Amino acid sequence: MLTSERLFLRPIVQSDCASLFSIYGDPKTNAFNPSGPYPDLVYTQSVLDRWTKHWDEYGFGHWAIISPQESKEVIGFGGITVRDFLGTEINNLGYRLGVNGWGKGFATEFCRTVIEFGFNQLGLTTISATVRENHIASQRVLEKAGLHFENSVKDIPDAPKSLVFNLSKQEWQATSSR
Repeated sequence: MLTSERLFLRPIVQSDCASLFSIYGDPKTNAFNPSGPYPDLVYTQSVLDRWTKHWDEYGFGHWAIISPQESKEVIGFGGITVRDFLGTEINNLGYRLGVNGWGKGFATEFCRTVIEFGFNQLGLTTISATVRENHIASQRVLEKAGLHFENSVKDIPDAPKSLVFNLSKQEWQATSSR
């Protein structure tokens, strides 16, 4: 479990399926996702099963994001996962907040907390993130969290390019007061 000033992060559990579908099945939270929202609870359960398997295999993965000040409910999901991106294995930082968590700085706080965990607890040497070139808000979150733009790639036909952001542990240590 991880905590920050306003967030409580816990590993995902099977009972998160309805919350996961509520957030990932919402068209508003998928405005920049070429795959679109999750279609149903069966699909959502398969994602949750993959996420659980990742935890079992690597000892880290997606967390449920909770803001005790806002509610005791899950307001989002995110974490670091080992992912193949165009033939390269990356430590991928990703997150998605429900609309009730937007505009409050939760995404930046989440990213900073998870980056610190990734470097200090997991011993990762690099953390990466991908975001669509038209998703300006998420690009700003990544920049505020310390990641920098590396390159852009056309990875999905008929979709905006993905922008790749990276942060090395050495860069993070040089700019953080941790």
